[in-house]
Amino acid sequence: HGLPRDAHARSDADASFLLPRNVLEMAVVAAQVVELDVEDQQMDLLKLPSDEDQWRLQHAKIHAKHRGHEAMHAEMVLILIATLVIAQVVLVQWKQRHCRSYNLVTLLQMWIVPLYFTVKLYWWRFLSTWGMFSVITSYVIFRATRKPLSQRTPRMVYKWFLLIYKLSYAVGIVGYLAVMFTIFGFNLFFRIKTEDSMDFGVILLFYGLYYGVMGRDFAEICSDYMASTIGFYNFGRMPSRNLSDDICAVCGQKIFVDISEEGIIEDTYQLSCNHVFHEFCIRGWCIVGKKQTCPYCNEKVDLKRMLSNPWERTHVLYGQLLDWLRYLVAWQPVIIGLVQGINYVLGLE
Repeated sequence: HGLPRDAHARSDADASFLLPRNVLEMAVVAAQVVELDVEDQQMDLLKLPSDEDQWRLQHAKIHAKHRGHEAMHAEMVLILIATLVIAQVVLVQWKQRHCRSYNLVTLLQMWIVPLYFTVKLYWWRFLSTWGMFSVITSYVIFRATRKPLSQRTPRMVYKWFLLIYKLSYAVGIVGYLAVMFTIFGFNLFFRIKTEDSMDFGVILLFYGLYYGVMGRDFAEICSDYMASTIGFYNFGRMPSRNLSDDICAVCGQKIFVDISEEGIIEDTYQLSCNHVFHEFCIRGWCIVGKKQTCPYCNEKVDLKRMLSNPWERTHVLYGQLLDWLRYLVAWQPVIIGLVQGINYVLGLE
């Protein structure tokens, strides 16, 4: 109480000055603490292994797990090779001796095996296209197997399967070009990711090849049924009807355009055995229906003469590719499953 009045004023001023100074120091300390926390978090993130490091670690674990199992691996490889050879021999003999049952079983597997993987892996896009194709094709097969056969049915059947064939051919070509486009790096010019571009090409290529195989196989079955019902063709036997010169043995309809004339809608085609057909019918019979004999006398058809246009000969090569794909899709999963079963029985991992 003995201090002068101005001393009290100075002490109050010093107190008011020290208060904000302490607040500033606390704020600085808090900022440093936050900065240290952020640095610690960044260091933790840097310590996390990258995708490549994780792949190397997993690869090293696999090598460590299977180290010293070289003899077992060699035995598994021999089992795989032996199974592939035996299965190939059995399938070839089956196809030569009982072609129709082989084609039917293969077609059923082609139809069911992709459906199993589609549902298991949730490929709903493929499932939707598979469903639409199955519904329409089932109706077409139903029409083709009816007796008596409607006059419009053969045309409708060949038009549907020819449409499927052309669509699958176009989609397969686009998919192949997309894959080549990605391999040569052209996708980078359009700022398209390599994974997206390659996935797009592979999906289109698979769609084209798969539905090409299915369409040709179903077309072959429908061709046999319709031709047998019409009576001008009987698989492995003599025809039950005589063929007139102005009747097409594929569809059973009258031919109005002479061979020497040029038709407005389609021309008339004559085989080397002198039997004449609608050009649309005989092309559907040979290319789509996979028949290489005359629908009436079973004489060999010269496809080179029929497909005189060089661009059309690619259809024959495409058909051979589809035949190879049929084995890959239908029988390869069965063979791999058989190999795994043998390894499991023998106690091989």
